Amino acid sequence: MSAPSFDEIVRVLRAAGCVFAEIEARLLVEAFGGSALEKAVAQRVDGTPLEQLLGWAEFAGLRISVAPGVFVPRRRTELLVHAAVDAEPGVVLDICCGSGAVAVAIAHERPGVALHASDIAPAAVRCARRNLEPVGGHVYRSDMYSALPHSLRGTVDVVVANAPYVPTGAIGSMPSEARDHEPRDALDGGVDGLDLQRRVVEGAGEWLAPAGRIVVETSVRQAQGTAALVAASGFEAEIVRSEELDGTAVVGRSRGR
Repeated sequence: MSAPSFDEIVRVLRAAGCVFAEIEARLLVEAFGGSALEKAVAQRVDGTPLEQLLGWAEFAGLRISVAPGVFVPRRRTELLVHAAVDAEPGVVLDICCGSGAVAVAIAHERPGVALHASDIAPAAVRCARRNLEPVGGHVYRSDMYSALPHSLRGTVDVVVANAPYVPTGAIGSMPSEARDHEPRDALDGGVDGLDLQRRVVEGAGEWLAPAGRIVVETSVRQAQGTAALVAASGFEAEIVRSEELDGTAVVGRSRGR
């Protein structure tokens, strides 16, 4: 059986609601052939994220390795990279790192930075290691900070986190790509969406250097709640927003610095 033509793939993807059907069709044709292409198109129509099919996602101008069971990095999260790089860090800790995309992008912008990252999910740890080890990063399978080396305490210039922040009740209204094809643990932030953020923020202090910062992704709706968590842990909290990236984050700086 011959592979579907480019035009046929575009028509099928458009009918399935893919906004960038021509771009996606081109990437699929470049990556697959024959029956494998037909299968990939069927999986995409069924809602499988394009990035999981290709095995990579574009993030901050880089190709980041991704895999089934690992959260696909979004463009809005590039805001975390910008906020972290602005601090000119020497040591960065990426908590709930997923694929490790944020840390990799920071390394690209700031060569020589010492990178550490953690995630509790084995699939995410494997993926992050593929991305971070080539740039000298260290990835730990850890529930937040629990398995990090003690020597890291008090030395981190920036803790960066894209911890899950979707309220449990809102997951059902998410697009199928996320709701049905990404791990729920990478989405569910608890009843108010702040459960994981609380743990990230409350644990950051002992790992940060005296003038260190914490940068946490959030949503427009939850920004005030995230900022309140950061302030309650002793930081000066600032909400930052990029309309271009459609990204929102809270930056916490040590008070008096």
